[in-house]
Amino acid sequence: MPTGGGKSICFQVPALAMDGICLVISPLIALMNDQADNLKKRGIPALTIHSGLKYAEVKKNLKNAAFGNYKFLYVSPERLETDLFKEYLPAIKPCLIAIDEAHCISQWGYDFRPSYLKIAMLRNELPNVPVIALTASATQKVQDDICEKLLFSTQQKRFKQSFERPNLSYSALVPQSKHHKIIEILQNVPGSSIVYCHSRKLTQQIAQLLEKNNISSAFYHAGLTPDERLTAQNKWIQNEVRVMVSTNAFGMGIDKPDVRTVIHFDMPDCLENYYQEAGRAGRDGKKSYAVLLHDAKTFSDLEEKIKIRYPDFDVLKKTYAHLMDFLQVAAGSGEGISFDFDLALFSNNFKVNMQLAESVLKVFAEEGLLETGEGAVKPSRLSFSVNRDELEEFEHSNPQWKALAQTLLRNYEGIFSNSVPIYESLLAKQLKIPLTQVKKGILVMQANGIVNYSPVKDSGQITLLVNRMYNDAFHINMQLLNERKRVFTRQLREITRYANEQTTCRSVLINQYFTDTAGKDCMVCDNCIKRRKKNSTSSGFGIIANEIRNILSPAPAHISILLKSLKNYPDDTVWETLNFLIAEKKIIREEGNVLRLVK
Repeated sequence: MPTGGGKSICFQVPALAMDGICLVISPLIALMNDQADNLKKRGIPALTIHSGLKYAEVKKNLKNAAFGNYKFLYVSPERLETDLFKEYLPAIKPCLIAIDEAHCISQWGYDFRPSYLKIAMLRNELPNVPVIALTASATQKVQDDICEKLLFSTQQKRFKQSFERPNLSYSALVPQSKHHKIIEILQNVPGSSIVYCHSRKLTQQIAQLLEKNNISSAFYHAGLTPDERLTAQNKWIQNEVRVMVSTNAFGMGIDKPDVRTVIHFDMPDCLENYYQEAGRAGRDGKKSYAVLLHDAKTFSDLEEKIKIRYPDFDVLKKTYAHLMDFLQVAAGSGEGISFDFDLALFSNNFKVNMQLAESVLKVFAEEGLLETGEGAVKPSRLSFSVNRDELEEFEHSNPQWKALAQTLLRNYEGIFSNSVPIYESLLAKQLKIPLTQVKKGILVMQANGIVNYSPVKDSGQITLLVNRMYNDAFHINMQLLNERKRVFTRQLREITRYANEQTTCRSVLINQYFTDTAGKDCMVCDNCIKRRKKNSTSSGFGIIANEIRNILSPAPAHISILLKSLKNYPDDTVWETLNFLIAEKKIIREEGNVLRLVK
């Protein structure tokens, strides 16, 4: 079902009609919390279990799920194999298992997560419990893979809504200036809006630009503290600010029906992501706009992603050897052992591109060679919260931290106005002081209000799941990896085709991608409007348009009277002309199908 189409109701309502608790598996903490909070507001007791909770909180929630009067338990897939969860599962006795964002289980999906593969074990533990899997965007291949991975029987039932959004007008534009185009769109289309960007830095820059143009805005990204994110989100939901400028970290589970525009400053990796994010506009059924901005550099950046995300065999083999040397693991040993790991230090020591190193670790995790903690791949973040004069005053009073402050300024561009990723281990190496001293200095600066510092939540660790392979025995399933690469490349080609297409209806392009069927032209996207404008120069179109104006000029008229007066013209041309005039606001369609001419 489309984004905002009511997928949650499909498991929430049945669960309320059943005895017992519904187990909901969801990939994002924000999504879990939003859904649980919405249930609680309606007087429906719900619990969550995720990495953001302490051990005591997790145990308490599991006890409540097993012995309390709760209807929903939201769990991240990583928690399913923990000893604590397995201990309480027999007592919890779920009446229904719901897998949200089910495309994450498919290696052919756009957001494959190995942890989702663990869900199948629930079918063995709870063989008689019904299972429902939900997603907003899955191609036929992904649907088949979801059913296979979740061990659905051949009698499984599939329910699909159309991918068409009749009230949503899609456009893809190549403006001379993306920044100016965003301002132009927001000045012409009133109402709430989301602007999506790839980088955290850009979200802040665009939000500042909008504020300078008297367009109230907030920015949102994963580098902000939970309180900062919640404050920005609430201001936008309550219409205290009009525009949310965000990375794709924003939107999941957010229920705001009156979003009039969703603008993509940067192009997503695939149509699945784009469809889901653009679909956050117009959930109330009113006319809304989804605008994708792009340029020539957009496509070269996407091509570069292929090389980074899917390294070749030699790169994987070389990086594996570097990783094992970094962890000081001898060949034939290491299985089951956890090691402290610092991605920045590893990349620096072995001169490996950090993005590439992160991709390689993900490949190794998908291959079952290792597991990584969040801190292994997610850096801390920091920004200065004072001006330069105030910083100089602090340095004068605290000379022992001056070198640290100046090194931060030299190493990280834009750190004065933006929250940027920092690597404490590299700072320690550069300053030739212990890592603990670097962290102490940053905490002192934070205590004095000099910086905003968000350290990683958990320690950076890697757990080896198999012994280190000997160099000549190193193996990776390259056939599977290359197939994923082909899928990803196809996804990039399809989003590129969508952006560059100048004639075909954009709704048709989306429908073809997901269902292999074209559907009907939406008549409201930029390509349909261009085609209608071109047709409007034809004599037949122009004559009918004049007839309509003449009929409605004296007074508004019911649509049936209009159609009766135009019965001598082809029906399809009459409707096309009428839809065009309505879309162009030459005619207004009022309640009761009464048409009024705009004079």
